[in-house]
Amino acid sequence: MGIDAYDVAVIGAGPAGSAAAIAARRAGARVLLLDRADFPRDKTCGDGIAAEAVDVLTGLGVADATSGFAPIGRLRLVAPGGTAAARELPRPAYTVPRRIFDERLVRAAVAAGAVLRRHTVRQLEERDTVVIDGTFRAHVVIGADGAGSVVRRSIGAAVNPAGHLAIAIRGYRPTGNTGEQVVVTTRQRWPAYAWEFPLGDGTANVGYGELLRGTALSRSYLLGRLAELLPGGELAAVRGHHLPLSTHRPAPGRGRVLLAGDALSLINPCTGEGIFYAVLSGALAGAEAARGPHEVARRYRDALRRRLGRHLRHSAAAARLTTWPRVADAAVAAAAADAGVFARMVELGLADGLLDARTIGRIAARLAPWRTVPA
Repeated sequence: MGIDAYDVAVIGAGPAGSAAAIAARRAGARVLLLDRADFPRDKTCGDGIAAEAVDVLTGLGVADATSGFAPIGRLRLVAPGGTAAARELPRPAYTVPRRIFDERLVRAAVAAGAVLRRHTVRQLEERDTVVIDGTFRAHVVIGADGAGSVVRRSIGAAVNPAGHLAIAIRGYRPTGNTGEQVVVTTRQRWPAYAWEFPLGDGTANVGYGELLRGTALSRSYLLGRLAELLPGGELAAVRGHHLPLSTHRPAPGRGRVLLAGDALSLINPCTGEGIFYAVLSGALAGAEAARGPHEVARRYRDALRRRLGRHLRHSAAAARLTTWPRVADAAVAAAAADAGVFARMVELGLADGLLDARTIGRIAARLAPWRTVPA
């Protein structure tokens, strides 16, 4: 029996993998899409979909990713010290449960011509092509298999160390909030925050996450912290997950193997957001993979650098600065006073925004007010 052969094999059919499969198919490649689960399936996430992620998907021809879910127009951000900034988002966001969102993307990939197979990948062997478990063969493989990526391990990249890895827990419960995303930060075990993202149907995705520092955190501890910051009713469908932060990324590829999304540690270190990064990196990986294996890792690395390089440097700098809760307090106070600062912070945390001199100046002024110096 021969080995099934493809131009591109994508391992993991979440947002990064489905976006990669669609992009590769749009470029004319024969695409295999592998996942260990059947769809629909749940996935631990805040379920927040930024407008910029919708833009990427629209560019891939996926028009229904958020259909049926009302846009969320406002964000309330509470600083560690208690200051709040509540404003209109620069562009509306959405809250779409991952069991629905991911299935829509998988369906779009299959409709584009990708071959979907349920398969748990255990081993890659790179020869003149890449052989997957002795069963499939591809000229290029894209690893979009999440925080515990088998593909990442296969190219010798270690998991993120303490200080560059977060953990989050989320569930669903009834809410009277229908139009505002809420994020409540805390000085205790900073950086850490709880969130409530309404789905628009009388329920909300509610969760809590914090940075890991080398000590395991229990489910009961995480739920307790959530209850302190956002008290409410009993949660359903509670799940936890690790978040590899973008401050410790491996090489985006080696040889004929590329990484995208969580497998590449593309999680915003300030907010834990990853959907925008997932669909964007997946789309870039799929497009480069479809061009063939020659220097594909270099081409993909360069494409990522052009598209996200400055932003990732700025988000890493923001994460370093906000190591001190006082800086976070100043940033939220500046956002409460200035709509432009608020917009910049949202774009930096949810998409590919940058810190500008005006925003930095407004935050610095809250940290050290100007003093009049005698002549």
